[in-house]
Amino acid sequence: MVDFTWLIGGPQGSGVETASTIFSGVCAKAGYQIFGKREFHSNIKGEHSYFEVRVSDRMVRSNSSTVDLMVSYDAETIFRHYSTVAPGGSIIYDLDMRDTETVDVATMDPYFKERLHAEIRRLGVPPTVRGVLDAAARSGVRTYPVSFKDLLADLAEQHGNPRLKLMKRMYNVLGVSLSAGLAGLPRDLLLRLIQDVFHKKAMVKKLNADAAAHAYDAGADLGDIAHVLAGAEKRPGTALVQGHQGTAIGKMVAGCRFQSYYPITPASDESVYLESNEILDVKHARPGSISVVQTEDEISAIGMMIGAALTGVRSSTSTSGPGFSLMAEALGWAGINEVPVVITLYQRSGPSTGLPTRHGQDDLLFAVFGGHGEFPRIVYASGDIEESFYDTCLCFNYSDVYQLPVIHMMDKFLSSTTTTCPVFDPSRVTIDRGRLLDSIDGEYRRFQLGGDGISPRSYLGLKNGIFWNTGDESDETGHITEDPVVRRQMMDKRLSRMDIVLERVPEEEQAVCHRAGEYTIVSWGSTKGPILDALEMLESEGVSVGFIQVKMLHPFPAKLVERLLGGARVIIDVESNQTGQMGNLFSQNIFRRIDHYILKYTGRGMTCDELYDAMSDIIRGGAPYRTVLMHGS
Repeated sequence: MVDFTWLIGGPQGSGVETASTIFSGVCAKAGYQIFGKREFHSNIKGEHSYFEVRVSDRMVRSNSSTVDLMVSYDAETIFRHYSTVAPGGSIIYDLDMRDTETVDVATMDPYFKERLHAEIRRLGVPPTVRGVLDAAARSGVRTYPVSFKDLLADLAEQHGNPRLKLMKRMYNVLGVSLSAGLAGLPRDLLLRLIQDVFHKKAMVKKLNADAAAHAYDAGADLGDIAHVLAGAEKRPGTALVQGHQGTAIGKMVAGCRFQSYYPITPASDESVYLESNEILDVKHARPGSISVVQTEDEISAIGMMIGAALTGVRSSTSTSGPGFSLMAEALGWAGINEVPVVITLYQRSGPSTGLPTRHGQDDLLFAVFGGHGEFPRIVYASGDIEESFYDTCLCFNYSDVYQLPVIHMMDKFLSSTTTTCPVFDPSRVTIDRGRLLDSIDGEYRRFQLGGDGISPRSYLGLKNGIFWNTGDESDETGHITEDPVVRRQMMDKRLSRMDIVLERVPEEEQAVCHRAGEYTIVSWGSTKGPILDALEMLESEGVSVGFIQVKMLHPFPAKLVERLLGGARVIIDVESNQTGQMGNLFSQNIFRRIDHYILKYTGRGMTCDELYDAMSDIIRGGAPYRTVLMHGS
């Protein structure tokens, strides 16, 4: 069985992401399953950035805590990650930085340096790259010094261009090619992918391909781990996708025809992707392209989205925590006026600006309760990229059918993920516009009382379908009223659809029981992948643990979740926040205490290994009520 993790690091803006794209692409083309994630600072250039890619011949849904092969052309990557390389693993590094001292690396923050120096003193080695690499070698790690400068000099001589010696920008291609050669990835796949990545400029493509070929051969000559990744049987119908593509393509297939946004990390990638791919040829009720508008702020973004929805167009916006905060008032306006809109909320670590480029599941309770007054909404969470495509389509249907805002919960862990998954299948998508009218005869009352409380919906421009909207309470025609009887009728009409949602949405769309067990995890969102990988590790030891993934977080499917728990004796809540926010919803709705919390709020995503260790402690009876996970630099 192949289970191999590769890491590349370097200063932000030095091409780390390009290198990871190439490595992931080559491994995917070689038939492997991929799970990769990027970690980066919130500045534009200079600070440390790194990318981990887990490669396997079976399904992988998360990263592990150890690395098998690391390549580095800067000292900070060595200092930060040498200790994560497993015994028997390998480090390729630029020999020109061997004597670099920790004090020479200005981008390492003082808190990390303090911990690093304490570890160096414990190891009894000099505070240099050479020192920590010697310590790694003592633990069984193989180190391979390579002169990146000499590789560029060879390229300069080959092309008769001395200036190429200074092209440090190409270190990323040299690093990934050295790694591919040492790991035994197919050479032709590497060169083909590099040509695809740099196809826009013929000379750049030629230079990078020649550099890659030379570095690949040098990597193959380095040592004895070659052919670890010689290739696997490729699963048919598999694609390599990035985190934001699931929701973006889902919006196009679902018939979304308007998206507004204000740039914010990590949500912007979705809108940028939509701007670059505005037309998708899919048969659906509303053919045509999607209009994407960058607004002056998030308040304008939600206002434009609501305006577009009032014309009958499926409309959405995409944002992150601070932007969603600005949308709270207009969210209530959509709620009181029963306007169907979809807000894709890519969570990151808060509060305030918090950790702008780091992970967190901090916004759940705000999504459920944010806004003044009481109005209906659905809060829905996807667990992985494949789910996010189909869930996006469901969110638009929920919004149209029940005439309310839907908040689709994503996060930075998912947005920064690159993974292999089954190709999205538009034929599985159905579009339900609910009670959107095509014509009206006679009197029309937009907020008509009676029935199940969901009124037929007109749109701006429909003949005889004139209606009024206001932020104040209104009567059936939309005109302002403060009458207490009408107020009660309208509040009951709007909020009654929360019960209707739980009655009519299929149970499998509300919560999923992946496994049953005496010990059962309850969780939501992007923790799904690490949990499933950790449970497989436990199952290999004969330990069975249950897992219930809650997707419909509001309204909370209490009766369904209680039934899925079955005979579970110990309930374990796993989340990426400090207070166990879903655990709070669980206890409020089911009146059952959470027995153990496994939480992570460092801004880094969970790994399957640390979850496995935490679960093992619980099963052995030695775990605290609250376990906080800490892996990740």
